[in-house]
Amino acid sequence: MTVRLTRPEGSQPQDFALSRRALAGVSAGSLFFAGYAPAALAAQAAPIRTDAEGLEVGDVTYPAPDGFQLPAYVARPQGDGPFPVVIVVSEIFGVHEYVRDVCRRLAKAGYAAIAPAFFVRVEDPAPLSDMARVQEIVAAAKYPQVMGDVSATMEWASTQPWVRDDRMGITGFCWGGKVVWQACARFAALDAGVAWYGRLAPSAEATPEQRAAGEPWPVDLADDLKCPVLGLYGEADRGIPLPSVEAMNTALQRAGRTDSGIHVYPGAPHGFHADYRDSYREADARDGWRRLLELFDARLKA
Repeated sequence: MTVRLTRPEGSQPQDFALSRRALAGVSAGSLFFAGYAPAALAAQAAPIRTDAEGLEVGDVTYPAPDGFQLPAYVARPQGDGPFPVVIVVSEIFGVHEYVRDVCRRLAKAGYAAIAPAFFVRVEDPAPLSDMARVQEIVAAAKYPQVMGDVSATMEWASTQPWVRDDRMGITGFCWGGKVVWQACARFAALDAGVAWYGRLAPSAEATPEQRAAGEPWPVDLADDLKCPVLGLYGEADRGIPLPSVEAMNTALQRAGRTDSGIHVYPGAPHGFHADYRDSYREADARDGWRRLLELFDARLKA
């Protein structure tokens, strides 16, 4: 059964073949689930499919601070580079085909895109249809682990001869959108971030435990941002009400972050960029991608 996702962490009850080329350090077989996350794949979906022509793509592993060998999918242009890096932070389903395709789109635009598998210490959520289990897996990825994985990704990237290690950005979707705000407030090595509909503040229904578990919240991090962040949000997102978006924009203004802000798409639901879901809105997704490339090209290719 396909679940209609309306919130960053998955809906609440009331809401209801990869082409590859050789890459140094890449395993011989894929480390990831081959298709699109079945829990959210729409029957009528016609996902964008980006080929690997002119690219080097594949899987890698590298050590995280806790000693875990962190898997990641990498896509970059062929050639010596060096190429600026974009870390791609997945939605709650981890590194499935939609996330890999986003990496290849970035690689076609001249970036080395790296998508770490933040959840697989517990279990890969990508092939699962049980949303309760997916949410359990995602909840286990706490802030210290996630920030450690981002740090490990930047460190690994900086050792690659084809990477321009003085130009790094980050983008993320749903759960990953929140991670973008957090990472850009933590790491001075990041030069730009693009957050797609990541939660900005705890929901009104959140328990004290849930509020604490989600800290630090982006709305509290405006003063700490180390680089420009562009937020891309939907007006009709049930899980991210407009008052929280307005609160985030107010926090950015108070912090003097004139280089950061949120663009809201009228009538757009949560997940409007996810072309494998029924929430996909082509015009808004294309416009958001244009805005992403404008920011990354200005900050990472200069």
